[in-house]
Amino acid sequence: MKYKALLFGSIGTLIESSNIQRNSFNEAFKEAGLEWYWDEQDYKVLLKKSGGTKRVEDFAEKNNTNVNATKIRNRKTEIFSSFIIKNKQKLRPGVYEIMKYAKENNIRLGFSTSTTINNVNAVFETLSGQISKEDFDFIGNKSFVENEKPHPEIYRITLKNLNLKKEECLAIEDTEESSNSAVRAGIKCIAFPGEFHLDDKFDMCIKKINLLDQSIFSL
Repeated sequence: MKYKALLFGSIGTLIESSNIQRNSFNEAFKEAGLEWYWDEQDYKVLLKKSGGTKRVEDFAEKNNTNVNATKIRNRKTEIFSSFIIKNKQKLRPGVYEIMKYAKENNIRLGFSTSTTINNVNAVFETLSGQISKEDFDFIGNKSFVENEKPHPEIYRITLKNLNLKKEECLAIEDTEESSNSAVRAGIKCIAFPGEFHLDDKFDMCIKKINLLDQSIFSL
């Protein structure tokens, strides 16, 4: 087996989260007294840029509005985390099986995310009974990095923590922006697009799939 670790890169590689994230932003806007509403098409375009704070800042500038983008993003995160904890989510297709296969074949598992620790904790809480933090050899979060994705920092930190070389790891990402993070770190990346990214090309990835299976380890 040429790969020694499989790295899940984002919350969206574990659960289908795009629409929940969008609804959480809209609720945060409403609470902030903003007459903003991101429909699915709006959000698909906004997702071309990584980072919720940056999306809010850019949208505010476009609409000539002064807002506290960080405060809105933080409130959105609270709403998102609360929702997925209250409403149990299911793993995306093939995730459980590929994790089981990896562990049976001594392939280590990483969660190379640069999201907040609250989001990370919420994901594992909503997935309790399916997977747990103990399944992973490394779990990242925003506190590990100065630069969020698509910067490769979180992947470099993952490699350092796992004491592995870039060619020994395979990453899974759900967006083009996050895929660029892995590729810029020199790690081969599988595109496992979420529902808002199905039409994206993922030219930087070695393969684009809708269902995870063990064949990825032969790529």
